[in-house]
Amino acid sequence: MARDTLSDLTAFLAVARARSFTRAAAGLGVSQSALSQTIAGLEERLGVRLLTRTTRSVAPTEAGERLLTRIGPHFDGIEAELAALGELREKPAGTIRITSTEHAAATRLWPVLAGFLPHYPDIKVELSIEAGLTDIVAERFDAGVRLGEQVEKDMVAVRIGPDLRMAAVAAPAYLARHPAPQTPHDLARHGCINLRLPTLGGFYPWEFEKDGRVLNVRVEGSLAFNNARLILQAAEAGFGIAFLPEDHVQEALAAGRLARVLADWCPLFPGFHLYYPSRRQPTPAFTLLVEALRHRE
Repeated sequence: MARDTLSDLTAFLAVARARSFTRAAAGLGVSQSALSQTIAGLEERLGVRLLTRTTRSVAPTEAGERLLTRIGPHFDGIEAELAALGELREKPAGTIRITSTEHAAATRLWPVLAGFLPHYPDIKVELSIEAGLTDIVAERFDAGVRLGEQVEKDMVAVRIGPDLRMAAVAAPAYLARHPAPQTPHDLARHGCINLRLPTLGGFYPWEFEKDGRVLNVRVEGSLAFNNARLILQAAEAGFGIAFLPEDHVQEALAAGRLARVLADWCPLFPGFHLYYPSRRQPTPAFTLLVEALRHRE
C-alpha cells in the first residue's frame, strides 16, 4: 500500500472518530482545507464516499463505517506498539491525554501528578476538564475519570479514590427560618438549589436511600447552576438547601457555615475511577501512571 494512502487513512480515521473536521485538523496539526482535500482525494481513489458532510456535522457513510470498523483497531495496534518501544528507553516516555471533571482533577489527579511527573520527565500529561460524559475513543483520549457508576461496562475501570457520599446542606440562617426536612418528601416545602446537567440538559434528581428504600426527588427553588462551586456559595448565603458531594462541603461544615440535613438518607456510592478501552494496549508510561493513581485502602 502506498505511503500516501496510509497517511490518508490516518486522516480519515481522525475525522470519522471526531465527527468534526475542525477537531480532527487540530489533532493532526493541519488546516481544515488541507484535511478536506485529503479526504476528497481518498474518496476519489477508492471510488466511494466515506463521509457525509452537513453544515453542522460529519458522519461516516455505510462504507465509511465499515472502513472505520475494519482498519481502526489495526491502526490503534500500530500506535500502541510504537509507543511501547519506550520500554527500550532508559525512561518511559509519551503523552497521556485524560478527560476528567474539575473536581476529580483537583482532588484525585493533580495531587498524584504533582509527585509523579518530576520522576518521569519524558512523560507528558494533558488534562481536559469536561462536565459532561465524553466518548474517549472518538475524542482520542487515553483515559477518562468519572464516578464508578458512570463507567461503561466495556471499559477497564481502576478505582482512584474512596467511596463518596452526597450531603444535603443549608446555612444555619436558612434553617432558622425553615424547619429542617425529616424525609426527602419534605424538600417540596423548601427552596432548593438545582444543578443543571451538562449532557442531558435537565436538572439533577436528588438521589436518596434508606433501609433499602430509594427515592429520586425533583426539587424546586429560585436558583439553578451548572457549577458546584456556585451552588456551594449560594447555600452558604442562605438561599436554600444544596445537594453536593460530601468532600465539597466538609470545610463549610467544619466552620459552621453549613449544617447537614437528611444525613441518614445519604449512603455511600462508588467513587472516582479511571477508565480506558479494554482493547487498547497500555503503554509503559500509561501503566506507570495508572499504578500511581490506583486507590489503596
